[in-house]
Amino acid sequence: MNVANDQPLGRELGAERQAFDALKQLAKEKKIDVAGGKIRRTSSRFCLGVEHGDYNGTELFGVGTDRFIWLAYKPNGTNTVKLYSGNFPDDGVIEFKLGDVPEPKSAAIAETWGRFPYGVDYILEREGIKLTQGINGIIYGNIPGGGMSRSASLSLNLILSLLDANKIEIEDKMKLVDLAQAVENDYIGSPCGKLDQIMILFGREGMGTYYNPAKRTIDYVQLGAGATDFRIVVLDTGTVRPGLEKSTYKIRRAECEELVSILQKSNYKISCLADIKDEKTCKKIMAEFGKKYPDLCDRLKYIFGAQKRFYKMLDAWKAGNIETVGEIFREDGLGLRDDYKISGPELEAMCDIARTVPGVLGERMLGGGDKGASGALVRAESVEELKQAVDANYPRKCPEFADKYAVHICKVVDGVKVFEGLL
Repeated sequence: MNVANDQPLGRELGAERQAFDALKQLAKEKKIDVAGGKIRRTSSRFCLGVEHGDYNGTELFGVGTDRFIWLAYKPNGTNTVKLYSGNFPDDGVIEFKLGDVPEPKSAAIAETWGRFPYGVDYILEREGIKLTQGINGIIYGNIPGGGMSRSASLSLNLILSLLDANKIEIEDKMKLVDLAQAVENDYIGSPCGKLDQIMILFGREGMGTYYNPAKRTIDYVQLGAGATDFRIVVLDTGTVRPGLEKSTYKIRRAECEELVSILQKSNYKISCLADIKDEKTCKKIMAEFGKKYPDLCDRLKYIFGAQKRFYKMLDAWKAGNIETVGEIFREDGLGLRDDYKISGPELEAMCDIARTVPGVLGERMLGGGDKGASGALVRAESVEELKQAVDANYPRKCPEFADKYAVHICKVVDGVKVFEGLL
């Protein structure tokens, strides 16, 4: 696979031009002046390992993918932020004065996308980063509504754009990750980890991104030479996943934290489930707590297995053995379904279909769970057959989403890009 060029250039440029045209048209319709401003594009992400590992302390590996959020913006010379999203037209124009936003986790923000710019303003001020320059902005995106990290992409885009408008530089990129996570954790009430923000902010065209949480370091990993030509395919179920604060994700995270607390009280010297690394300790915990806490031990079973598979997957990526990467991706999916119990019927319907297609190397649900998208690693020559299988079978399996699903063939891209001179 040439991970940087797995989609025709013309198609990529067409989507970009469509986004730019949409931004200009929306600005004209809503009479929001962004003329002469910048466009910041932030990507989606595709996790290869470990999904749900970030809040459990595991190492992480993934890529930035070419479904984006675009924000056209410029400083407006006032202390007011004025934004409109083409994806949420019913919310109208979001307008507020810097430093004057609703309270965190309040009813006033629960049902509006405006909770993200409100949250960015709130968190930046809380962290001593004082904004004085407001912006006008138009937002447009094509990231599916679950599984590819739309919320993290939006949070990062807003943070970077407001900092830029205020001529504030933060050299430590991990600080930006922390800020974006805090927007969701502390303001919105979504218990997300750092996986999404890391894979987007640090995403690099054609490269895998490896994060070591113990060191808080990023390394880029090239796919080994001679790898089978393959594609990353995202299978959007057409369902819309609610925010993580309203989903099974929140329950699973709480369960993992509960098990850590139980183990700490029983004198296990751990701070997270990822600290349980050897087979003997894991078996001892299962024997000691499996009957009393079967669900909690199932969560550990997935994390322990996924962490062991992670290093095998990383070695296979470096060696160009994409078949093994796909096998592990599939194993992780079965673990997420059976042990972590975070998937959903539509997500598994897509996976079941994908498994019937020769040339699909591996498939599983993506992201927070319940709803959204599944993903697959597919031999290049089998992509069309997969699309045909989805078209033939998914509407039958999930008729209520027969006109809402989509198949996205994704390329690996830079997570953040800025365009000037286009508005």
